[in-house]
Amino acid sequence: MASTGSTASAGDRTAASVGSSRAQAPPSAQVDPLAALRTRHDPPWDVYLTGTVFLDIVFTGLDSAPVRGTESWARGMGSSPGGVANMATALARLGLRTSLAAAFGDDHYGEYCWDALEQGEGIDLTPSRTVPGWHSPVTVSMAYEGERTMVSHGHEPPPDEPAPDCPPRARAAVASLIPGRSAPWIAQAVRKGARIFGDVGWDDTGAWDLTGLSDLRHCEAFLPNAQEAMRYTRTDCPRAAAHALAEHVPVAVVTLGAEGAYAVDRRTGETAEVPAIAVEALDPTGAGDVFVAGFVTGTLAGWPLADRLAFAGLTAALSVQEFGGSLSAPGWAEIGAWWRRVQSVEGQDPAALRRYAFLAGLVPEEPVRPWPRRRAVPTIGFRRSA
Repeated sequence: MASTGSTASAGDRTAASVGSSRAQAPPSAQVDPLAALRTRHDPPWDVYLTGTVFLDIVFTGLDSAPVRGTESWARGMGSSPGGVANMATALARLGLRTSLAAAFGDDHYGEYCWDALEQGEGIDLTPSRTVPGWHSPVTVSMAYEGERTMVSHGHEPPPDEPAPDCPPRARAAVASLIPGRSAPWIAQAVRKGARIFGDVGWDDTGAWDLTGLSDLRHCEAFLPNAQEAMRYTRTDCPRAAAHALAEHVPVAVVTLGAEGAYAVDRRTGETAEVPAIAVEALDPTGAGDVFVAGFVTGTLAGWPLADRLAFAGLTAALSVQEFGGSLSAPGWAEIGAWWRRVQSVEGQDPAALRRYAFLAGLVPEEPVRPWPRRRAVPTIGFRRSA
């Protein structure tokens, strides 16, 4: 198919957020995908997640990879919160009430990231904290030829700055599984009724031992990419890998890059495959996180497996057309604009249009924006005009 904020001190920010933990719809959301399911007995949050927030500095428009001993000029640049902020922002922009536990530096980068997430996106930061004397982790990402190269710097927060002892009640939680390491909060979240959606990074040890992902047993769904899935299952086909993973988790989703995604639901025996949407990618940073956010949204809303895959792929495709990771995540205005546009293009494949027909009852009829959409900007700290 066709294709900042306030300068309150660290202590002031933390104290202010503790008193405002009532779940509300994010300010950027125009649609509540769970509206028909909500009751007064619901947990306060739709999704809880924890992790590291980076400041991302993204260079785009490079003709090729930087060459040693030379200077390369990028035609575009953007700055935005990154790391776990990518996922948190994507979830909030899709209308899910999102709570994030993370450490923030007490430097200007940390202030910017905190305000962008709490004030700009409506993400609950009550479980988060500012760490005195700790500088924000930073990632520089260079996008070229549809790929990206990243350089990061940061330090672990001090050991006397632990994560919250117990996560808040939520419908779901997104967890990054780490080989050989268990995260106690995951089991705690499950006991409180949360459905766990697990992703995973590259195994630098080279072991690729599925038994080392001990928290996989708590997961409702597991969403690796094709290379990760094949290495963990010792298969040479991503679809075969998905079926092998489904022996360990109820729903296995394998992303196939330009080919789309494939999923297996062990409980129902259902499989689904949805091709990717062809777009001109400006910056792929955070696209995998946006995909997971789309799949979580569709799952919590009770959509069929194929609709969840299609929606996840669509949100990821829309995100790569903007700078940055977190602030490139689409909201319902962008999704609605895409749906209206593709229907007006002559010669569209009727079968392809039917694949996304479920959007008709969801997207806003008019592209009304309740506030200007935040995008990544070349620098941070611009003074706001009076």
